[in-house]
Amino acid sequence: MGALQSKVAIITGAGRGLGRSIAEAYAAEGAQLIVTAARERAEIEQVAARTGALALQADVTRDEDVARIVETALARFGRIDILVNNAGRGMKFVSEHFMTEPALFWDCPPDAWRLIVETNINGVFLMTRAIVPGMMKRRFGRIINISINLDTMRRKGFSPYGPSKAALEAMSAIWAADLEGTGVTVNTLAPGGAVATGMIPAAFPDALRGSLLQPGVICPAAVYLASDQSASVTGQRLVATEWNRAQGLT
Repeated sequence: MGALQSKVAIITGAGRGLGRSIAEAYAAEGAQLIVTAARERAEIEQVAARTGALALQADVTRDEDVARIVETALARFGRIDILVNNAGRGMKFVSEHFMTEPALFWDCPPDAWRLIVETNINGVFLMTRAIVPGMMKRRFGRIINISINLDTMRRKGFSPYGPSKAALEAMSAIWAADLEGTGVTVNTLAPGGAVATGMIPAAFPDALRGSLLQPGVICPAAVYLASDQSASVTGQRLVATEWNRAQGLT
């Protein structure tokens, strides 16, 4: 029996990269899944075909889409046990060359700033707010917010992506305190470095791509934080590469 047998999980931004890897890991551990993406329906349908998940095209920044995700999950499965807030927008919306040339904040188009902040902060709030009451009622819930390295939050040329993840970390700590004693945990999980996902622009030099982490690096810690084993863990920040080493994983 898997570590997540019969648990119901929603994973946002699950069409590719970290979200897709987490969905596949959760399915292998017996979870029932709802996977979402704002744009690429074909990608989440591929994930659904591989994992048996229910695929929903939905934008986490839209109240009506969030309501539809939750209503559909409850109608299909009757409850929601796990929420992985993975949907996010990165620096490539500001500049295709951000990995090699700092994208200075005064050059950031306001529309790109709003897009990143809306998704990375407000989308997480809307999804978590919609799901927490049901979790509290059943006195069980696992909320996992996907973050980044602390240095990246303060890296030159990384506005607004870095600040948006710093806000996510603060939100997570506050929400964990708000939910203390309810059976619902809130933790952040960072992969441990730059990952080979769609957030890496096409302009990134091929010679450097070998240094990128693979999305699967995040899966063991993501499974742990969603499982019954992590019941006493809340308000914490896990880094997947460090967690893997501590567990003797390569």
